[in-house]
Amino acid sequence: MELQFSRHRRLRTSASMRALVRENHLTPDDFIYPLFIYEGENIRREVSSMPGVFQVSMDNLKAEMDDIVAHGIKSVLLFGIPTTKDECGTQAFHDHGIIQVATRWIKEHYPEIIIVADTCLCEYTSHGHCGMVEGDKILNDESLELLVKTAIAQAEAGADIIAPSNMMDGFVAAIRAGLDEAGFKDIPIMSYAVKYASAFYGPFREAAEGAPQFGDRKTYQMDPANRMEAFREAESDVAEGADFLIVKPGMPYLDIVRDVKNNFNLPVVAYNVSGEYSMIKAAAANGWIDERQTVMEMLIAFKRAGADLIITYAAKDACGWLKEDH
Repeated sequence: MELQFSRHRRLRTSASMRALVRENHLTPDDFIYPLFIYEGENIRREVSSMPGVFQVSMDNLKAEMDDIVAHGIKSVLLFGIPTTKDECGTQAFHDHGIIQVATRWIKEHYPEIIIVADTCLCEYTSHGHCGMVEGDKILNDESLELLVKTAIAQAEAGADIIAPSNMMDGFVAAIRAGLDEAGFKDIPIMSYAVKYASAFYGPFREAAEGAPQFGDRKTYQMDPANRMEAFREAESDVAEGADFLIVKPGMPYLDIVRDVKNNFNLPVVAYNVSGEYSMIKAAAANGWIDERQTVMEMLIAFKRAGADLIITYAAKDACGWLKEDH
């Protein structure tokens, strides 16, 4: 009996054959590495829930940046942890705020590095929310003015990209207008356009020390059950002047990454968030999974889903493994 069927395995017969027909690839250019800059001195503190990730003070930033450059990483995302906080997050937009200080220093010593500045208030406010509060309500319009001031301060310090993560309505429009008026028309906005209220952010709150002191962020971040809402959020940000669109988290929302890629003609960024990173680290430490293979499979999944760039705490590891493969 002669059977008629396709022999798909012909293209899997060897490692070289599989590489020849591989549809998606990872390079160090794909990665943006988050950095947590801690105000103070003599600080290089590993985040207990994120092995391999550190809070660093300015006096330890050179060693950290040298390591980043040695791995071939070309872009960093800066988060600041101030020593003092207040209700309106003043340290976020002062010219001596920790992110502004770090940005100026990195630009002076590593001018080739792309600096993405996280533009939010939660690490700087005493209440830990991403905007102004009144009682138990997070104020939208009143928060925009402070976010604009923060974006301008970051641009003045030398940030290459402004990345607003606050999820206030109109934040892209307000920041775009503010940057333009301040003379920064050429500074792009990497919008956290589609940001879900996710349990996967847990370890980040230890790293950035920005957990809300009351309530949660469900009135301004998205419901994980919603797909169509992502279209509305992304569409608004595109209309308001966004230059990149972030989907956050990444792994549980690969369908949303693909939706955004298919419907908007802008670079799409997947945020491989802290919980995703920490789960793999914990499972690998227990010998339950192969860390290298799992991380690389996860990262290629972002590319396959449509991500042009990946924000990931695993960037150093991934770059090291890519170098070994070549």
